[in-house]
This record gives sequence, structure tokens and C-alpha cells, in this order.
Amino acid sequence: MPSPEPLPLNALYRACDPAELGFETTAELELMERPPGQQRALDAIHLGATVRRPGFNFFVMGPRGADTLDITRRYLEGLARAEAPPWDWCYLYNFDDPDQPRLLRLPAGKGQRWRVDLEQLIDEMRTSVPATFESEEYQNRLQELQQQHNRRHRQVFEKMQQEAEKSSVALLTTPTGFAFAPMNEDGEVIEPDVFQKLPEEERKRFQQVIERLQTQLQELFQQFPQWQKETRQEIRQLNEEMTLLAIGRPIEELRERYAELTVAVAHLDAVRGDLVSNFEVFRSGQKDRVEQLLHRYRANLLVHSEANHGAPVIYEDMPTHQRLVGRIEYLVHHGALVTDFTQIRPGALHRANGGYLLVDVRKLLTQAFAWETLKRSLFAAEIRPESLEKTYGFWTTASPEPEPVPLNIKIVLFGDRRLYYLLAAHDPEFTDLFKVEADLEDDLPWDAEVRELYARMIATIVTREALRPLDCTAVARLIEHASRMAADSERLSAKARELADLMAEASHYAEQAHAGCVDVDHIEKALEAQEYRASRVRERSCDMVRRGIQVIVTEGLRVGSVNGLSILQLGDYAFGQPTRITATARPGRGQVVDIEREAKLGGRVHTKGVMILARFLGSRYAPEDELSLSASLAFEQSYGRIDGDSASVAELCALISAISRVPLYQGIAVTGSVNQHGEVQAVGGVNEKIEGFFDVCRTAGLDGNQGVALPAANVPHLMLHRDVRDAVAAGRFHLYPLRHVDDALALLTGMDPGDRDGDGNWPEGILNRAVADRLAALARVCQRSGSSGSEEEPAGDGRG
Repeated sequence: MPSPEPLPLNALYRACDPAELGFETTAELELMERPPGQQRALDAIHLGATVRRPGFNFFVMGPRGADTLDITRRYLEGLARAEAPPWDWCYLYNFDDPDQPRLLRLPAGKGQRWRVDLEQLIDEMRTSVPATFESEEYQNRLQELQQQHNRRHRQVFEKMQQEAEKSSVALLTTPTGFAFAPMNEDGEVIEPDVFQKLPEEERKRFQQVIERLQTQLQELFQQFPQWQKETRQEIRQLNEEMTLLAIGRPIEELRERYAELTVAVAHLDAVRGDLVSNFEVFRSGQKDRVEQLLHRYRANLLVHSEANHGAPVIYEDMPTHQRLVGRIEYLVHHGALVTDFTQIRPGALHRANGGYLLVDVRKLLTQAFAWETLKRSLFAAEIRPESLEKTYGFWTTASPEPEPVPLNIKIVLFGDRRLYYLLAAHDPEFTDLFKVEADLEDDLPWDAEVRELYARMIATIVTREALRPLDCTAVARLIEHASRMAADSERLSAKARELADLMAEASHYAEQAHAGCVDVDHIEKALEAQEYRASRVRERSCDMVRRGIQVIVTEGLRVGSVNGLSILQLGDYAFGQPTRITATARPGRGQVVDIEREAKLGGRVHTKGVMILARFLGSRYAPEDELSLSASLAFEQSYGRIDGDSASVAELCALISAISRVPLYQGIAVTGSVNQHGEVQAVGGVNEKIEGFFDVCRTAGLDGNQGVALPAANVPHLMLHRDVRDAVAAGRFHLYPLRHVDDALALLTGMDPGDRDGDGNWPEGILNRAVADRLAALARVCQRSGSSGSEEEPAGDGRG
């Protein structure tokens, strides 16, 4: 089997020709309302937004950097503009039960007017009611009532006095009250000593008359409270009449203005009744009491909207319990916490009611009780502003229990796919409330149509972010970079946010250079700056290889050693790092010891890869017998966790080299996964892996023989940096496609792996014959020892 041929230069990178774009700058392009290539997700969003049934809320999934929030919000804002605006909601004082504020629903735009009307009514009360009680008319009528009362008293006493005089008895006023005394013919009061000298019959007559008059006077006194009550009632009626005279007309005007709102009319009637009942507060002259009374008549406008602004689209960036359903605030008054209906504050559900509420699901799930609060509100279809401590019974405080607001809303959760699937799997109520999933594409096909749409998307970002326009060379370079972001030369990344950040940085450099538009040099400068800012760890890693601290051999031949390739991900930045993989082989019982697994540094996927290559060895070299082998695999100088199966091909090559004792060329690094039939499968991060090994080889010195062997299935994913492409063009670095592990063995050993002959044997002179001969020798050693691998140290279960 011949070694695979190196890839041609045009297979390493797909360039975008600026001349094919058909414009000079992005200023010439028509802007886009919708992102390209996301029709599937937009259709799902449209379905969730238009189906007015319970539970048809939706979850928008997208990769990090896809600007999921912006895409969703812009699309919903377009829909919301054509929808009817929601109701205005406000809380009013409940005169029957102050602890249960009443809820008033008003048409959109009327809530603010209602609040202003009540404030104006209060201002009118504050001035007109006191002025009415100070008016001359009121004082005259009050004085008349008081004079009438006094006149009635005076007339009664005069009548009593006249009747007493007819019987020669005087009605006297004393410090202790009233008294009767006998009089003589001259009208003078008879002194007590003179009275005792009168005849007995005369004295008895005076005593009988005085007793009768005292009885009459007592009966009059008993009528005085009733007369006073009648007078007070008349004064009260006067006060009520004057109060109604002051505010009756303004209240009646409001009743006519809001006649279609039953709750509003009932509130105005209650205000009028309460004011009449408490008119004494105004006459007291105590401003605190007056303001406390007037405070009841205000409206706590919870949410309001404009009549022609459509439905609300609200994003809540801190979805806590209180910020979702609102809260009740407290004020300190004389050292105590007090509250009332005016301290009820709206939450995001109130503001988005009748429209759309967008919530980052990760933030929602990290806030205590917020997820349960949202679900409870959706199931109940109402919003109850309650504190957490009261809701869950931690402790209770006296606070209003306002009437709940009816909830008519579309909840839009957005986040990564993993969170969606976790919720769907572990929360049985999730799919009842979020019946629609909108899955944004990670990338788009790179064809002529999408290329045009992509250029328009770039132009839209330029306009939206107020950046300098891009010329065609800059757009072409951005399209190439989007392909690199997608890790596929046939597709373009849909992560518009990352592109926007890059364009903003390039625009900054263009502005510094006083350039009218951004060109390819500014894009390249921005890319280099991003790379430089994030590459400290990568440079240190290369420096350790250069100094020999980390051993990576890039020339010569070695048995049981090969350069594998791995990816190190640091935040948004990833780079390739070569790793030396070594293998040993000795007599045993078919065991392949994964040292990383034994040291608990290997992940499950890596362990699976080792198991697969162990089974490949057994099926190829001992299909009918037990494999007399004890082998080990290790990632040298690796002290962190290792996972993934992308080193399977390299590990298999190292094992076969250790078994056959045929050396491998160290200048070619290998990446790729292998199945049980030896077929090489695609892996991720091939661009970073190739560039990582290239940097090490360039530091050590390129000799024209070095390169990377990668799965042939990964060739369409190549979008390599220019320095790698230049080295390939100069014949100083090579890339080899692998379809089978035999391709890698032929490339690294220089020998043909070969096939079995007609008798099922391996011919002389091929690599597989060397492996078979060594395995036979190991089997003989095991037979002589009498026990295969009896002297071996414990090495797992023999499956990897």
C-alpha cells in the first residue's frame, strides 16, 4: 500500500474573491430585517407568538455568540408593532378592606390620564374643601344654626320663667344650675327665715308649685341632648352639603369620563363618601391628617402603555422572584415599617403582560425560586406580588394582599441546547409550558446565494452599530474568517455577535488611520490583535517545547513513540498542542493498559477509544486465538484530564510500532479517530491542531519532511492560517489525508502494511508480518512461562 499523497494547496483554504461580491463598499447594499439562514427557527418563533393557547411559550436555542437575544427580540418587535397594545393596570385603595387593594383595568393609554385626573381631584380637594368651610356663606349658615339652637333654649327658659312667675315663683340661675324660689307680692324673693314665718298652708302651696316646676324643668333638661343631637345633625348636613358643593362637580365629571369602567366609577363614589365622612379632618387644620386622608384617593399606576405602540417586548436581565412578580416596599415611619397600596411595585411580568417577556434561562435557573415562581404564575395565569418569605412561610409581616393581575403573556426563554434538553428531561412541567422550540443554526452553507445574504448581514451590522463601511476586500476576508469560525470551508458561522465585535475593532483601527472605510488590512490587524491578546499560554507552551522542558521530537525515527495532537480551550480561544504518545509491549494476556485511565486522568470517550483499538489489534492479529500481549499507552508529560478519541490513530500506530519494533518517523503528527475496522474517522479542531504542530516544527526548524496526518473526512474543514499555507506552498510542510490506519502506518514507518495472502498468512517484508512475528514470539514466551502474564502487575480488565 503506497503512502497517501500530500494535499494540494487549494485544499487547505477556501478564498472569497472580492470581485465576485459585486459591490465596492457595504454602503451600497440593502439592509436585512432578518438574519440569513434561520428560517426554521424564525418559523418556530412565529408559531409560538401567534398561537394563543396555554403553554405555547417558546425556547430559543442557539450557540454561544449567535446573538440569540438580538435575533429574537428584533423579530418579535416586528410582530408586536402590529398587535393591539395591552391594558393599563393600577391599584386603588379598598375602602371596605384596606389590606386588599382593588385592581382597575383601563384601556391602553388611559392609565396615565386616570392617575393625573385623580391627582388633580386631590389638589382640588386640598384647596376647595378648606376654602368652602371658610366661606361667608358657610359661616352665615353655621351661625344661623347655632342661633336657632340658642333661641330655642332661650324661648323654653322664658316660658318656664313666665309660668313660674304666675305662681309667684322665681327661676334663679345659680353656680350649680337652676333653682326656684318663692316671691312676695312685690316680686321679690322671700328670704328663708321669712319663708319659715309664713302660714303652713302658704308654705305647702309654694312647695307644691316648686316641685311641679322642678319636674317640668327636669323634663326640659332631658330634651336638651336630643335638641343638641338635632343641631349637630343639621350642622353635619350643612358640612356634607358644603363638601359636596366643593368636590361634587369634579367627581361627577370624572364619573362621566370613566362611565364605562365600573371599578373606576365605584372608586369615585367611595372617594366621595369617604371624604364626606371625614370632612372634620379638613376643619381640624392638621396638614398631616389631611394628607393622610388624601393619600387614599391616589391611584398606584402599575403599568401603562401608549395606544399606538403595539404589544410590549421586554427583556429581563435579572430574573429574580421579585423582579418577575413585583414587590411590596416598606417605609420607615416613627421607627416602624409601614406600607400601603401605593408601595406595590410592578415586575417584569406586569410590564410584559399582553406581550412578550424574554429571559435568559441560565440566569433564571441560578436565581433562588425564580423558576418555580415563573411556572406558578403561568399555570395560574395571574400575577401575585408577594415576598419570598411570605410565599414560602419563612416569616410573615403585615402587608397588603392585592388583587392578582390576570396574566396574558408569551414567555420566551433563550439559552444553549444543553439547558433545554436538561429541563425537558428532568422537569415534567417544562414541556407543558414551553411547547415550541426554536433552534437557531450554528452555521450556513457557503454558496453564492448565502454569500450575498452574508454580505448584506455585514452591512446591516455596520449600520446598526454605527461603524465605518467595509470595502469588498474586508467583506471577503470576513466571509473567510466566518468559514474558519465554522471550522468548515463549505459553511459560514452564524455567530453574528463575534463578527460584530471583530468589525468594531477593525473600524476602530480604520478610524485611527483616518480611513474612509475598513479594508482587508484593518480586518487582518484586528484578527492579529485578537490572537495576540489571547496567545500568552500558547506562546509559553511553544517556549517550553523549544527549551526542551516538554519533549516533542520533530525529526528522526523512534519505536513506540508518535506525536499526537490535542486542543486546549481557554475561554473563547483554542489552540493546538502536540503531545508525545508512547507505547510498550511485552508478553501478557491481551491487555492494553490505558495509563491515563488507571491514573484517573482519562475520560470516558478516551477510554472507549482505547478499547476500540485494542479490539482492532485482536481482530487483525489474533482473530482465532488469544492475543498474547500486555501493552501500555501513555500521554507523556500530561498532568491534566484527557478525553476524546482523536488520538486513537496515533495510539494505534504507537502500539503497532512497539509490538513490531519498527520505528515511526517523528516529523509527522497524527490525529484522527479509528473504529474497530481500522477506518479513520473525523475529529474536531483540525485547523488548530495543524497550526499548533506547525508552530513547534517552525521553532525547531522546518526540514521539508514534517507535516500532519489527518482524517480525509476532515479535509473540507481546513481553513488554515497563511503561514501554514505558505510553508506548504514552499514544500516545507505537508498534510496527508488518512482513510485507514494502514495509511498512517505506511506514512510513519515507510513500510507497506500489506494484506494476508490466499492462505491467510502475512507475506514477508510487510509491516503486518513483523507484528505477527513479534506476537508469535510473545506467545511462545507465555507458553514457556506456563501462565500468560502471571508476572504482570494488575492492569485493569484488559479492554483498554
